[in-house]
Amino acid sequence: MILDVQTFVTICPVDRLEPDRGIAALVDGVQIALFRTSDGEIYAVGNQDPISGAYVMSRGIVGSRGDTPTVASPLHKQVYDLRTGDCLDVPGVHLPAYPVRVTDASVVEVAVH
Repeated sequence: MILDVQTFVTICPVDRLEPDRGIAALVDGVQIALFRTSDGEIYAVGNQDPISGAYVMSRGIVGSRGDTPTVASPLHKQVYDLRTGDCLDVPGVHLPAYPVRVTDASVVEVAVH
């Protein structure tokens, strides 16, 4: 049996993440966009906009559609589900979504593999 063990990498303390704003981080050679929503949830998705190819998603506009937390591309305004990375405007387009956890010391960690 092969176990799929995820390795989490420390990013920053939770209090460094401003609500409804994104930051970019490089994790094991992968650019991610990390967001803390106004309700305190933290999400990590790929930083590369799948439509334009530019690494800009961390500068996206955080919001929601109904109960779905979202980020809109700052370039062409396509909206993505922060939980899954699925584009809500263009079927079949998505961002990679990564597992996030917060340690007892209130440090954000992300796994990209």
